[in-house]
Order: sequence, then C-alpha cells, then structure tokens
Amino acid sequence: MTDLRAPLRDERPDARDRRRSSGLFRAFWRWHFYASFLVVPVLLVLATTGLIYLFRFQIEPLLHPDLMNADQPSAASIRQPYAAQLAAVERAHPGAEVLSMAEPREEGRPTVFSVVTAAGEARDVYVNPYGAKVLGDLDLDATLSGTAVRLHAELMSGTLGDRVMELGACWAIVMALTGYYLLVKGRRARRRSRAPGARLRSRHAAVGSVVGIGLLMLLVSGLPWTGVFGERAQEIASGRGSSLWSTDPGAASDPHSTLDESLPHSHAHEVPWAQGGSEVPSSDGDGHERSVANLDTAVQVADGEGLRHPMTVALPAGDDGVFSVIGYAFDAPSDERTVHVDRYGGEVVSAYGFDDYPTLAKVVSQGIGLHEGRSLGHWSFWGSALMCVLVIVSCVTGPLMWWRRRPRGTGSLGAPRGRMPLRSSPLLALGIAALGVLLPLFGLSLLVVLALDQLVIRRVPALATFFGTA
Repeated sequence: MTDLRAPLRDERPDARDRRRSSGLFRAFWRWHFYASFLVVPVLLVLATTGLIYLFRFQIEPLLHPDLMNADQPSAASIRQPYAAQLAAVERAHPGAEVLSMAEPREEGRPTVFSVVTAAGEARDVYVNPYGAKVLGDLDLDATLSGTAVRLHAELMSGTLGDRVMELGACWAIVMALTGYYLLVKGRRARRRSRAPGARLRSRHAAVGSVVGIGLLMLLVSGLPWTGVFGERAQEIASGRGSSLWSTDPGAASDPHSTLDESLPHSHAHEVPWAQGGSEVPSSDGDGHERSVANLDTAVQVADGEGLRHPMTVALPAGDDGVFSVIGYAFDAPSDERTVHVDRYGGEVVSAYGFDDYPTLAKVVSQGIGLHEGRSLGHWSFWGSALMCVLVIVSCVTGPLMWWRRRPRGTGSLGAPRGRMPLRSSPLLALGIAALGVLLPLFGLSLLVVLALDQLVIRRVPALATFFGTA
C-alpha cells in the first residue's frame, strides 16, 4: 500500500516556504489595506493642492487679470525706476511697511511689493512699471494658490493639521514599500485571475509601479518641512555644525510670497545654525547724512555681481539695515545667491549663496526644487504634474477595488488576514523598528495600533470579526 505521507515529508520544506511567503504577502496586503484609510485622503489633498500650486503662475493671472497683467500703454512709454514705483506704493498705502520688491517675472507682468499695512495685514501690491500706477493689492492667503499652499502644508489647521499631514506622509511611505512587494509577489496571481475586478487590480498595480518611486521622492523631499521629523532633523543637523536649510546669517529682512518660491527658504535675521555667530552685515551711516542708495542702486549693484533677473529685493529693516538682493533661482537651486548692499554708500557688504550652504542644505535645496517641479526645466514640471495625476488615479482605483470585493452581510470590512512574521524575520523586524525611529510619528502610531489590536480588538469578538484579525 502506498505511503501517502512520504511525498508530504518530501514537500514539507517547500510547503513551509510557500506558507511563509503567502503569510508575508497577506500581512503586507493587510498593512497596505489599512494604511489606505489614512493615506488616501492625505494623498488626495497633497496631489490636488500640489497640482494647483504647480500651475499657480498660469492660474492666478487668469483669476486676477486686472492685477497681474501690466500692458505697455504706448510704444513711447518707458519703465519707471523702482524707487518711483516704491513711492507710488507708499502713497497708496500710507503707514504700511514695505518688506520687499519683486521684479516683473516677464514682459507684461507687474512689479510686486510685499507690504504689511498699518492694520497689520500682509498684502502683495501690484504696480504697472509703465507709469508706476498701483493696480491694486491681494491677500495671498485668500487666493486659490495661497489656499492650496495652506491646505498642502497643514490643512489650514495649524499644528494639528501639520501632524495629520506628516502622519499620512509617513504611512504613505509604508504604503509605497508594501505596494512594491505586492506588485512583485502578486504578478502571477494577477495574470491568472478571472475574478471580478481583476482588470482594475492590474491597472492599479501598473499605475502604482510608476507612482511608487516618484511618490517616495516627493514624500522624502517634503518631510524636512514637517513639524516633528523636520524639526528634529534640523536640531540634529545644527548640533553637528550643519543645517537643512539655506540659512543666510546676514539676512536682516524677511521677504516672502506664497506665489514665488524662488527665494531661499530660510531668510531671517536670527538663525540657529553653525554660522549663526557670523557677523551680521549692516549699513554704515558714518559720513552720510541720509541714504544715497535706493532700490535701483541695489538692483544695479547685484546685476554687476552676476545675479539673475528677475530679482527680489528685501528692503532695509531699521536704520542700519541693508538691501538684500536675491537672484532668480527658480529653475536652478544651485544659482541661489543673495547680495547685501549698504543702504548708504551702495557697496556690497556681503554675499551668500549655494556654494556657502552646508552639504545637507545643498541636498535639501535640490530636493525642494525637484519636489516643486522647478528643477530640470519642463521635464520636472510636467513630471511632477503627471505624478500628481497618477497619485489621484491610485487613490481612486484602490478604494474601488475594495468596494467591488467587499463582503456583503458579514459584518466585516473584508480586510486581508495576515500577521507580520516578525519573530521569524529579524531583518523585517529591524527594518520596521528603524523606520519607526527615523519617522517618529509612524513609530508612535504603530505602537498605538498594536496596543489597540492586542488589548481591545482581539478581546471583543465583534471587533475581531469586523477588522478581520488573524
């Protein structure tokens, strides 16, 4: 009589390997499934607002044509000096503090002055350089692009919104990594499957194979802005004599505009980093009864120093302040450079640029350029736009797949059943622990989830059934 147990003994190692592989696949699938409940809403917000922000220079002039278009009245009209345009702004907004001036980005665009009104409100004032006519002003936070930026950063909810977005970004990294595992290990099953929704699953996998790499790049390059990871990383870098940011120790002004991200990202008087002890440049009033330099002087001097147009000029803050002229570097972070010009004599007091950044700041600056689709010309711009669209597609097809395969009348979500084999996979356990340390919000949330699973869900039968615990 044939011994039926012999073949089983021969195949037992292979069967054990298949079970381990199957268990790991279903565990990764389960993580991918539950991560989507947080990640999908966050990624939809990030992708949609990111798409709006990418096209801000095309959208805003269409929404505000009376402010952002500055036609030449006649062929005989000439551009007025920036000093004359500044005077027009001061007349239109008495008592306002003018922070900075940005040259027209291209022909037919206005000069933009960032001001704080006498009532303490931030405004961008638009001036037609031909005739120095003030066209009007805008609260940038109230524009479509400004709203998109605030949603993108913190859901317009301050610290709480920032933490939610950072938590979603952390789990999105986990979702991308598990997605690639499912993509590779599940390719045979997808080809053979004839189940309802199989075609949609294959399309989701195809889109995800492209989205994953770009999404990881966008998430990693965006994390330095977050409140927990970014702040902690900056503290560690500062403690080692470096910095994540292109911080100019000589900047005495604070130019900013939500519509122009060509400015260095940290440009403030007090900067806690390795060069914070450097001498802060200031204007020397000795021998001068009044300022002999103005906006036009500063732009002319910076032009002689090789800065690119259109420039942004931060006006002097206080009697000993300097004109801080920032060269155009929107399409090339490596061109970032600021020249500080004495407000009295018009001499160059100091200069600071990409070559002076710490190594980390150079890496982060280049990452920001890629994140915002402004490095590598049109390739990165349209690549970022396509990435946003594909992320939206993935966020739609994922829930659709669940909707089609969801169990009906069982009182269950239909989540894949599986547990991470951490005891038998020390490298996997080490990797998850390392990720939890690197991304503190992910690590903390994972501990909370595991505690709820062990202490609550598995002890309540109805919850165990609903969540599909293994």
